[in-house]
Amino acid sequence: MKILVLVKQVPDTTDVKFNENGVMIREGLQSILNMFDQFALEEALRIREMYGGEVSVMTLAPEQAKTAMQKCLALGADKAYHISDRAFGGSDTLATSYALSLAVQKTGPYDIIFAGNQATDGDTGHIGPQVAEWMKIPHTSYVERVEKIENGTITVKSLLEDGYRMIEMKLPALVACIPPPNFEYSNPSMSGIIKAKNKPYIWMKADDIDGDKSKFGLNGSPTRVVKMYPPPKRERGQIFTGDYSESVRKIIEHLKEKKVIE
Repeated sequence: MKILVLVKQVPDTTDVKFNENGVMIREGLQSILNMFDQFALEEALRIREMYGGEVSVMTLAPEQAKTAMQKCLALGADKAYHISDRAFGGSDTLATSYALSLAVQKTGPYDIIFAGNQATDGDTGHIGPQVAEWMKIPHTSYVERVEKIENGTITVKSLLEDGYRMIEMKLPALVACIPPPNFEYSNPSMSGIIKAKNKPYIWMKADDIDGDKSKFGLNGSPTRVVKMYPPPKRERGQIFTGDYSESVRKIIEHLKEKKVIE
């Protein structure tokens, strides 16, 4: 079974800044492997242990993302594909997913593609589903667990607002994963770190994945970030003291003054 995990390196902070084009400024920021992607990887490794096969990881990112990719290899991934080219600079999720879909098809085919449900720097939740749509394969999000794989299908447990649903899809398929509340992330072992240095690490450029280059990077990105700012702080609400009846009377009078009630 061939499995691919899409991963991303993200800033180790919530205080991110953007330039005039709406592109994140990454210089000077400490970076880590996106937590949703690490869970997706660990789920993929669990599936490999159960059914056999090979787990590869893939990212579309600047060269410094190699740190996160090496962590994936140290955790147990067999192979890494690192797509890095100035042609991809300024990509929004549509341009990113298009380039990734080309690279996936170039290096595949794969039985299952795993992705994190979202990235902690953007929280869009777009990449996994968009890659699947470009490739025209089944997909679902908010996956906490792969339940079984048999007869060319995969069954997953997907989170809902008020519970769960079980979804069965034909392979190949893409699952976007979200860690359950009790999930404990693994740390690479020393032997894993040493082995990672000898595992295949394949660099890819824009020319290596073919496709329509007008859909790459900033030129292929239909969305623009006009402005980024933190939400305004909410003012503290007014507190009414006294006994129950007196407090209720004051609240009603206050609401009438504000013309909330008459």
